[in-house]
Amino acid sequence: MADNPEAIYGAIRKIKLIGWLLAVFTVITVALSYVELASHSWNIIVGMIVATFKASLVALIFMHLNHEAKLVYKILAFTVAFALALFILFYFSNTDPLVYKDF
Repeated sequence: MADNPEAIYGAIRKIKLIGWLLAVFTVITVALSYVELASHSWNIIVGMIVATFKASLVALIFMHLNHEAKLVYKILAFTVAFALALFILFYFSNTDPLVYKDF
């Protein structure tokens, strides 16, 4: 924790910067929803990359996970690997040629 006013002002400046970054990336997310990429899958992938970046900023800064013990990082790495596996499964299911598109 901060012991002197300069450290407190530095922490407040950092939180304000992260808040502005989150606002900017929210605007980017909304702008990306109006952009048509090569396929709908690419729109989802790019949107999830931006959302993952925003979630990591919130977790690291506002939830103070950047100062945690190594066990927390191991659990977080497992969670990231699991989420990545789900994204890959979504991609494979979206490109599955056995799905009927006539409905």
